[in-house]
Amino acid sequence: MENNRNFTKRLDWPLVFILFAFLIVSLLAISSAQTTGQYGTNFVIKQLQWYVIGAGIVAFVLYFEPDQYKKMSWYLYGFGILMLVVLIFMPEEKGQIGEPINGAKSWYQLPFGSIQPAEFMKTFFVLAAADLISKHHEKYVIKSIKTDLILLLKIGIALVIPLAFIATQPDLGSSLVFIAITAALVIVAGISWRILIPIFAGISVIGGSLLWMAIYMQDFLEETFGFKPYQFARIYSWLDPYSYPADDGYHLITSLNAIGSGEIFGKGYMNREVYVAENHTDFIFAVIGEEWGFVGASLVICLFFLLIYHLTKTTLLLKDPFCTYVCAGIIAMITFHVFENIGMTIQLLPITGIPLPFISYGGSSLMGNALAIGLVFSMKFHYRTYMFSSFDEEE
Repeated sequence: MENNRNFTKRLDWPLVFILFAFLIVSLLAISSAQTTGQYGTNFVIKQLQWYVIGAGIVAFVLYFEPDQYKKMSWYLYGFGILMLVVLIFMPEEKGQIGEPINGAKSWYQLPFGSIQPAEFMKTFFVLAAADLISKHHEKYVIKSIKTDLILLLKIGIALVIPLAFIATQPDLGSSLVFIAITAALVIVAGISWRILIPIFAGISVIGGSLLWMAIYMQDFLEETFGFKPYQFARIYSWLDPYSYPADDGYHLITSLNAIGSGEIFGKGYMNREVYVAENHTDFIFAVIGEEWGFVGASLVICLFFLLIYHLTKTTLLLKDPFCTYVCAGIIAMITFHVFENIGMTIQLLPITGIPLPFISYGGSSLMGNALAIGLVFSMKFHYRTYMFSSFDEEE
């Protein structure tokens, strides 16, 4: 009885309630999205099943202490790399395990569903990078430009390996997530701004130059760097979707029409009129915007703000550097997912195929996020154990 009481006290109940709210939003949005008849599968039941599996993952991850994850971090990183490598050599024929989906070879096609290894590799990378940074600071107590450059090189090598395999799939969305995680960890790691400012400025200049060349110098990019025409089409359809209404601009146009038609209060549950392809996965926010309007969509965004705020507050509570870096990486991962997914549905950002965390339908996405959130649960759970252990012993 005492153990049950201690477990109840130490569990992060606010985070449990936030995730339960996401479950309700997800099931409502998906149940309405599938009324279009685009697929014959009942995605509500399947999403609920994935949530149950995700809860099991959280419970399993909660069992282990942060020190154990620190020891396992590079083994998990290596396992993630192995999954990405094996995927490259899987046969691409229809019905095979490595069958491409939407032109990308990013999934294992298994009897119970599709598994995307990149979703798990994100968390594995966070663990490995957190271990790398914490051990670096233990070794180099006195910081200098030289030690910061060494740390930056280590992080860069850890990033390039999975990024190279993901780029071959190709999966631009996941690649951007890895870069966002790395940027957040580099900042949190305390690397000198005398190093970071030139790097970030250089990346911004290169990115802006590539965007300019994609618009005005397509032939040069194709011949020199091997860019493909469909990659340029994504840029054009983002900047001017109405010039490509039947091709790459179709998804964005329908998404904008759906969200805009929802106006302030929306059309009501299951009262949608605009057809949006893939509306139960990548474009689930378009369903929310049309049915629940500006008010409902804003409440969903506020729910994400509440999640990020709670995770940030938890991160500031933790004193162990490894735990702090892990939580910071997870916050960056979820935040970028939310920003990119919602941004692409309202033309703020290009379409990259990134799901909306905890709401979009998808087993890999839910399990990957459950793995990440499970780490936060574990670190707060066992941190409290450490805090009160001496107090409990005295009693």
